[in-house]
Amino acid sequence: MLELVVKRLVLSIPTLFLVTLMVFALQKLLPGDPITAMAGEERDPEVIQMLRDKYHLDDPIPSQYFHWLGNALRGDLGVSLRTQEPVMKLIASKLPVTMELSLLSMIIALAIGISMGVLAAVRKGTWVDYSANIVALSGISIPNFWLGVLLILVFSVKLQWLPASGYVPFSEDPLQNLKTLLLPSLVLGTGLSAVLMRHTRASMIAIMKADYIRTARAKGLLSKKVILKHALRNALIPIVTLTTLLFGELLGGAVLTEQVFTIPGFGKMIVDSVFNRDYAVVQGVVMVVAIGFLFLNLLADVLYVLINPRMRNA
Repeated sequence: MLELVVKRLVLSIPTLFLVTLMVFALQKLLPGDPITAMAGEERDPEVIQMLRDKYHLDDPIPSQYFHWLGNALRGDLGVSLRTQEPVMKLIASKLPVTMELSLLSMIIALAIGISMGVLAAVRKGTWVDYSANIVALSGISIPNFWLGVLLILVFSVKLQWLPASGYVPFSEDPLQNLKTLLLPSLVLGTGLSAVLMRHTRASMIAIMKADYIRTARAKGLLSKKVILKHALRNALIPIVTLTTLLFGELLGGAVLTEQVFTIPGFGKMIVDSVFNRDYAVVQGVVMVVAIGFLFLNLLADVLYVLINPRMRNA
């Protein structure tokens, strides 16, 4: 197990290096100059030159890259050009919000997706299977922002059960925190559950045709035990990888949902930083998301081995 982790970590180093190159190169292609915005309305040339010297923007591009990379390796992702706050401080304040939203969304997605996928596979060809596929297709097709607005109209405006927007930290009021995150979590979890349902169904159907499943049934084992203990455990192997990748997408891709529900998380910070041309924040956020993806892929490999003991000697 330790050898697997070390091997994956070594392979992650060149991937992370390429990510840093792409992040730095792409931010150079963004239109506009943040320094002119920081200099104020008068835009004194001396102030502009002072700011450009401060942030090394007149240095050659390779020098700018290695200066930024060296600081990043020491945990210094720079300072926001707009608020003058350290990027790490901003990320530390926004990351727990998106992590909480992503975790709740993934719990909803797994609960709905896996249960519906197993049920559709066991009842293949029946009205249960067709209904589950229709629901899954609808979940994949409906845009998040449209579903979010619809849920706000129903549960916030009409029924007045849940708040339409905003966020309350868990430390302040746990119940209100759950209420503010429930609707956006349902929006994100519904789309993910549709993807998980389709993959779980396909994996379960393939597993149910295996010889060892027929042998287990021939031995007289209860159908429930065959499905849950033998079939589902092996069917979950590809679902583990899919789940980790989907969780990574949630960390960096919940932009529209956070905007609709005014959740002060990663997604909203990315949008605001791009519009404000706050390059340091954009770079820092993308770097953290990339590291998160690499960690989740490593976690998927470890869980793969834990679920399937045959891979321990692979």
